[in-house]
Amino acid sequence: MPVISVPEDFHMEDLYVDLRSVLDAPLYLKCEGFNFAGSIKLKAASEMIADAERQGRLTRDSIIVESSSGNLGVALSMIAASRGYTFVCVTDTRCNLNTRRLMEAMGAQVHTITEPDPETGFLGARLDYVRQLCASDSRHLWLNQYANPCNWQAHYRSTAPAIAERFPDLDVLFVGAGTTGTLMGCARYFKDSGRPVTVVAVDSVGSVTFGGPPSPRMIPGLGSGVRPPLLDVSFVDDVVHVPETATIRVAHQLAAAGFLFGGSTGTVISGALGWLAEHRDGKSCTAVAISPDLGERYLDSLYQSNWVSDIYGSQALEAGPVWAH
Repeated sequence: MPVISVPEDFHMEDLYVDLRSVLDAPLYLKCEGFNFAGSIKLKAASEMIADAERQGRLTRDSIIVESSSGNLGVALSMIAASRGYTFVCVTDTRCNLNTRRLMEAMGAQVHTITEPDPETGFLGARLDYVRQLCASDSRHLWLNQYANPCNWQAHYRSTAPAIAERFPDLDVLFVGAGTTGTLMGCARYFKDSGRPVTVVAVDSVGSVTFGGPPSPRMIPGLGSGVRPPLLDVSFVDDVVHVPETATIRVAHQLAAAGFLFGGSTGTVISGALGWLAEHRDGKSCTAVAISPDLGERYLDSLYQSNWVSDIYGSQALEAGPVWAH
């Protein structure tokens, strides 16, 4: 095992779960939650911070500011604490309480938006507040994960090559779509490599990322109320939209087998199962899905039966299909 001196230096890159043992599905799950930030967002956070430092935009007088539903905020809180920067995270009421406490424990200032924008939802309201902060004080530096190319470049340089090396015969890759940084980095890598890998984006029902109608979403991580500037659909081969009830059922099924993953993982696996059943049913196929984080931060929501019943109805946890048909 490595010996490290700063928390961002550790990330377990090569851990996969063979889901045939749990879901009887020909799918490998790449686990990205094993680092001190607890999620795949550490990669984008590290790249964006390093780039801002190289360009001289980030100095000791700077106040880093970012909009985040949770995981990137934790990653930036960790790096800011490690390097001595001030960080302000702008989030909203869907952010888990444990996540907000994690950020505050590491010294971050957390501002919670309580009212969504009528047209662009909570994300639009968060971005408006970030812009107001930057306009009010020139010390504020917005890293802007939604448009910063370092977001996708982090996965082009690390996540995708790691998958390619581990699975040289990869047929299909399933990637959740939030800011689309992970999706774009992986999709661009496999297109540039010339390998015939089908890249399938998995999005939440209610997200407008791929042109669907907006509707309320309660599980943070995937989906967006504003089309991400990073997205280039020419690199994406197919898109699956997953309702949050399917997300919950997959997450609970995995937890019952001892694998506690976050909401985004439930969404990605549900989308992957549905796509494989439709397009590869009975056919030999090497498929990988990316799991962004683990489940401890969702104990008061996704894994809390009263929370689930209040929002989705008591039938949400009843036996049923774990993917949309």
